[in-house]
Amino acid sequence: MLTVDMIRKIRMSLARGESLREVSKRYNLSRNTVRKIARSDETELKYPKRAVRYPVLGPVMELLAERLVADAAAPVSRRRSGRKLFEELRSEGYEGSYDAVRRYVKFWKESHRSGVSSAYVPLVFTKGEAFQFDWSEETVELGGVCHKLQVAQVRLCHSRMRFCVAFARQELPMLIAAHIKAHDFFGGLCLRGIYDNAKTVVDKIGRGKERVFNQRFLQLASHYLFEPQACTPASGWEKGQIENQVKSNRQSVFVPRLRFESLVELNAHLADQMIVEAHNNRHPEFSDKTVWQVFEEERLYLRKQTSPFDGYLTEERRVSSDCLVHFDRNRYSVPCEYAGKLVSVRVYAERLVLAVDGRAVAEHEREFGKGRHVLNPVHYLALLERKPGALRNGRPFREWDLPAPIEAVRESIQSYPDWDRQMTRILSAIPHYGLEAVSVACETALESGVVNQSVVLNHLSRLTEEPEIKDLMPPPRLVLRIEPKADCCVYDRLLGGGHVA
Repeated sequence: MLTVDMIRKIRMSLARGESLREVSKRYNLSRNTVRKIARSDETELKYPKRAVRYPVLGPVMELLAERLVADAAAPVSRRRSGRKLFEELRSEGYEGSYDAVRRYVKFWKESHRSGVSSAYVPLVFTKGEAFQFDWSEETVELGGVCHKLQVAQVRLCHSRMRFCVAFARQELPMLIAAHIKAHDFFGGLCLRGIYDNAKTVVDKIGRGKERVFNQRFLQLASHYLFEPQACTPASGWEKGQIENQVKSNRQSVFVPRLRFESLVELNAHLADQMIVEAHNNRHPEFSDKTVWQVFEEERLYLRKQTSPFDGYLTEERRVSSDCLVHFDRNRYSVPCEYAGKLVSVRVYAERLVLAVDGRAVAEHEREFGKGRHVLNPVHYLALLERKPGALRNGRPFREWDLPAPIEAVRESIQSYPDWDRQMTRILSAIPHYGLEAVSVACETALESGVVNQSVVLNHLSRLTEEPEIKDLMPPPRLVLRIEPKADCCVYDRLLGGGHVA
């Protein structure tokens, strides 16, 4: 095929007066080709593409076209691939190759593609108008173990300021916690939030833009004063900024693989990284400003709430006889006096709070494994006073990490027959005096050379300051309105046998 540069050389040679014979000999071309170039003004020769023929596919071409039409009307997830269509045709007697089917499927889709299917309208957002939210899954190494974490991604549409925070799961408490952290990070939220149709946000999808949002999520939106808006299903371009953020964060933040000791350290790093990138990246619309500078301007238009949203879900659970509450395949302890009673489990993203009659009685860090026991030994101390033998093999006490002085006292009194009862009474003082005070009392007893229950409690009572006794005022109904007057004559009349007697 003749290139543009070759045609230019031929035309210049002809313009200098060289003959067709000389030009064709120099460039090793036929005279007809040189003559064609000389007679036309074309500077580039184009060769029409031949029509694609499918001789082997001919008998089944109509059947294949019918199936492609049916797939085009079906949802994307239900459409058959070219390989699947080839296997169906082969089972029906087709003897051709897969390549012919693949080329026809490609030709058919290109010829039936709408001219505006891949075109989009550019969107413009004002300051504080909207933010976009989405989830992504990233692999991070925590404590030497690889975990697949769910990362909540938030983006302010005007300034392009980004925020992301990682959680163990993608649940409603995590979504609520992500909004709370994003509000604190940005210094407020926008008037409108744009989401996909995740089950944590949308309970039911109606016609068009009609949605039934989760009630707890609506409480969150009401607290922070933003209007939730769900995209059309399978229309990710309606929140294209957050979709691009997921890809860019994966490349710039999570590659190479991050390594931290805990989730808290990871989230602190992610927040710092978002600020660093905002200072370094130019704004796509305001090229003379960084993302951080535009964010500083937009921050004034965000809606800020001074009181945080108490983002928890509530579930009722009954406490078992071993003072445990079963939740999400794990067990959490409560004080032994609530055994057999109903408690309210307040589920947060990272912790659980167990409450009775609206009053919190226990709090634990939430576990996301399976079959784990999260125990607080203090919850069993009242029960240990009645069953001191459980101190030897009780699950809550075997892994209790006590201060060194208390452990030293435990080893010292094990020579006594009733050491477990003495140790129980020492440990029972922890809820009243605190772990540090009991540790200091044990250390003092060890220094004195005499170690037993009485000595430790005696030192503890001396170290602990007695609370000040405040003046007790009687209730108003017992206050005398008329104060009595002293009258000694009443006693004299009593001795004389008067009417008083």
